[in-house]
Amino acid sequence: MNEQLVSMITQLVMEQIGNKGSDKSSHEPTVPIEDKKETLIKFHDTVVNANYAAEEVASSSTTEQSNEPLIKLYNTESSNHEQSYYNASNDESTVPITEFKFEEDEVSESVQAAKKHTPARIGVGRAGTRPKTKTWLKFRLDHAAAVDAVYGEVTEGLLQKLDVFQVTTKVTDKEEYITRPDLGRRLSDEAKTLIQSKCKKNPKVQIIISNGLSASAIEENVQDVYLALQQSLGNLNIEIGTTFYIDKGRVALMDEIGELLQAEVIVYLIGERPGLVSAESMSAYICYQPRIGTVEADRMVVSNIHKGGIPPLEAGAYLGTVVQKILHYKASGVGLVAKEG
Repeated sequence: MNEQLVSMITQLVMEQIGNKGSDKSSHEPTVPIEDKKETLIKFHDTVVNANYAAEEVASSSTTEQSNEPLIKLYNTESSNHEQSYYNASNDESTVPITEFKFEEDEVSESVQAAKKHTPARIGVGRAGTRPKTKTWLKFRLDHAAAVDAVYGEVTEGLLQKLDVFQVTTKVTDKEEYITRPDLGRRLSDEAKTLIQSKCKKNPKVQIIISNGLSASAIEENVQDVYLALQQSLGNLNIEIGTTFYIDKGRVALMDEIGELLQAEVIVYLIGERPGLVSAESMSAYICYQPRIGTVEADRMVVSNIHKGGIPPLEAGAYLGTVVQKILHYKASGVGLVAKEG
């Protein structure tokens, strides 16, 4: 082949390549290397923009970045003026965004009037199908107080203030006390010996104290009740025996004590079973000549003694008048009602 011909063809090919390169560079703007970097993943605020995602990634031209945030927060007032970023379809209207509000404590006048006369949980409202947070927390607090009242103990300091000695029943612990009420109705052998040695025989009125099912009730109320009762009986010239404290006692325990001391009247101050309204309520059981076999109809009770019920000082003074009436009619309970009748 002629070398001159080969040289001419080669020259023509090089010229053609050079012309194509110059034409391409003349149509493309000069872009810095840093600007040619493209985001591999792009986020789109609407479904329509998402349909063009593939074309945008494939395109080599630079796109103008939107300054709109991907997530917008709206107030209730501005929700009517702002367009929602989510539509189930292009034809559906935007669902308005409403602000969450806690349920207001609005109750009827009749419920408000009832709440003034009872501590019961009425008109407390609800949140959906559940109680409100403050109602639920108050319930949990009252329940915890009730548990503490049952499992608590009367302090030694209180017994020293009252100047009383302590005896026990046949119960060994709280669990047995709760599950075996019969053992709480009987004194231990040591208790019988101690009572017979320390207490006055054949008293007109024998006062006994027990934590029962609420040590909190004794801690809060017994001092005021006991002192007011002592003063009331003293003013009525009624003799009082030797007061003592019984740990884990039941109401019917007064029958065995009456049998031991041959008391004419026994006043038994004992902690009540706690509820969710009050865990500090105390009762005073009174019975004329209680003995083994006494029926419940022969007992009397003044219950609900606490700061939200019968005031302790008032209860103590009232118990003195009840004891005076029992001694006068020589009966208590149903028998007293019949004789008064």
